[in-house]
This record gives sequence, structure tokens and C-alpha cells, in this order.
Amino acid sequence: MADGMTMDEWFTSALRMTTRLIEIGGIAIIVIGLMAGTIGYLRRLVVGAPGTEAYSGYRSSVGRAILLGLEFLVAADIINTVAIEPTLQSLAILAGIILIRTFLSFSLEVEIDGRWPWQRQDGQSREKAS
Repeated sequence: MADGMTMDEWFTSALRMTTRLIEIGGIAIIVIGLMAGTIGYLRRLVVGAPGTEAYSGYRSSVGRAILLGLEFLVAADIINTVAIEPTLQSLAILAGIILIRTFLSFSLEVEIDGRWPWQRQDGQSREKAS
């Protein structure tokens, strides 16, 4: 390398930049999703949609944005831990972060869809049929 960086230093630097970009993307998804959900909520209220219907749509759109943003943040944490700082302490921290974010993801998905992620889509229709 021209500036005296070894290949390992360059690779580590590139990985750090990549994880930062992924983290920024995750944060941007959450912020943009929140703004878009709020605009959609206000638009529904203006056109006369019932308040409960507008609110339900708002929670759903914001929840989906948070879920997608969390996926990006977890991906950045995985890259950081596995490729940049592969120590037992960083692995333990990653495990804790993933557990918390997985719990949040499941909770949000239950809030949005009204069912656990592993339940089949047609499970509710079978229950009604019996």
C-alpha cells in the first residue's frame, strides 16, 4: 500500500468502514420508517379513516421499520465481532445483543401480525374452520 498500511490493516479498516455504513443504514431505515409511518398516519386521519384503523396502520409500519433496522444493526455487530474483534468478551457481548434484539424482533412481530413468527399464515383459518 502506498501509505505504509499492511494488507491486514487495510482490510480491518475497510471492515470497520463497512460496519459503520451498515449501522448508519440501519439507523436511517428506522428514522425514515418512523417519519414515513407518521406521515401515513396523518394522511389517513386527514382523509377520514377511523382513528383505531389509522393507529393500527401506524404501529404496523413503524414496527416493520424497526424490525428491518434491527436486522441491519445485528448484521453490523456480527461483522464487527467475527471479523474485526474476535475475542471471547466481544463474542459474549454480541450474544447478549443478539438475544435482546431477537426478543425485540419477536415482540414486534407479534404486535404487528398478531402471531408468533413460526406460526403458519393459514393457522388462523384452520382454527376458525374447526
